[in-house]
Amino acid sequence: MVSLLRGLIISLALPGLLQASDWPQWRGPERNAQSDEVLASKDWTADPPQHLWTVEGFGEGYASVAVVGGVLYTLGDIDGGQSVIAASAEDGKILWKQPLTETRPEHKYEGSRCTPSVDGDRLYVVSSDGAISCLKSTTGEIVWQRKFSEWNGRMMSGWGFSESPLVDGERVLCTPGGDDAMVVCLDKMTGKDIWACKASIEGSAGKDGAGYSSIMISNAVGIKQYVQLVGRGLIGIRAEDGKQLWSYNRVANGVANIPTPIIEGNLVFASTSYKTGAALVELKKDDDGVAMEEKYFLEGQVFNNHHGGMILLDGHIYAGHQQNEGFPTCVNLLTGEIVWGGKLRGAGKGSAAVLFIDGHLIFRYQDGTVALIEAVPTGYNLKGSFAPDYQKGASWSHPVVVNGKLYLREQDKLMCYQVGK
Repeated sequence: MVSLLRGLIISLALPGLLQASDWPQWRGPERNAQSDEVLASKDWTADPPQHLWTVEGFGEGYASVAVVGGVLYTLGDIDGGQSVIAASAEDGKILWKQPLTETRPEHKYEGSRCTPSVDGDRLYVVSSDGAISCLKSTTGEIVWQRKFSEWNGRMMSGWGFSESPLVDGERVLCTPGGDDAMVVCLDKMTGKDIWACKASIEGSAGKDGAGYSSIMISNAVGIKQYVQLVGRGLIGIRAEDGKQLWSYNRVANGVANIPTPIIEGNLVFASTSYKTGAALVELKKDDDGVAMEEKYFLEGQVFNNHHGGMILLDGHIYAGHQQNEGFPTCVNLLTGEIVWGGKLRGAGKGSAAVLFIDGHLIFRYQDGTVALIEAVPTGYNLKGSFAPDYQKGASWSHPVVVNGKLYLREQDKLMCYQVGK
């Protein structure tokens, strides 16, 4: 009994052990951009968030942050290469930096994209030049690394690999975009292949290669599968062996397929911009496989999400609508009805990255403006907004709230605001 208790105490002290409020990966614990934090103020006009600090040293990039056990992780282009950076979540002090590349990856909009996926004493990242790396979360030491060129990987267009890898049990998954290896499943401890999925997507929309999205898990019709938005559209992959189960091409565009799909039971909702739109598909049992049926398609002028992400809450989708606009919009998931919004100009300008917290939405606009909007289908209700301490170029990094603190990555700088109690 004593040895068991000692083991428990040691395990509780291990760095990287998840806590209730941690944000261990892209869009949070469930990859749905929903925080369980409580707001200190729901009126940002009368009582806006307090600016705590702004620190620098995070390099160029649009990557968001993961926060686990009081440590914040992100990626940035620093000193001629792309690096993983760990910092104190309390004051932003840099703890370590680990270069992943010897030179800065070359692509449009230079800089990092990936939010690290933290899993105990390891973390997993995809550099924008196309490689997945496993690092020790305590020191940054590289454990293993695989280049996407091993799978003849490629992007659908030239803005750099942007995926945040998915850790699922003993596996880690990513999307090289190769003809015979669109998605690969690796042993998370060694990086060795478990399987590679050869995608075959019928239809002419989009382009071959990986998109800019990240993988989601679905258990539709009782079959565990990985859902990903790639260059040619949506695909569903059987988790057991990497076999493609279904595909959907209509939602793809030929420029950049970006937003992470929304999974709800047997349903998948996806959207892309660049004059495309959004769709709801239903997955159905088909012998020992899965069949896909389109429930509706929304044309681009009705609804499209650029790259700020979408949130599903109580049967409604909340997101910024329209390319480079971020019009606050509420969509009925089952019917596709625009409940409110559409062409409603919000507090800021440009595409908006969204986060749900305590009955509200935090919209971070491309121009830097941060707004609080009530997350209800009854109508648009702005609860205030503020201009950040620092803004440069396009503010595309997604906001994160952990332990009452709102983190806003802005290229080389990181800002922290008190939003929780």
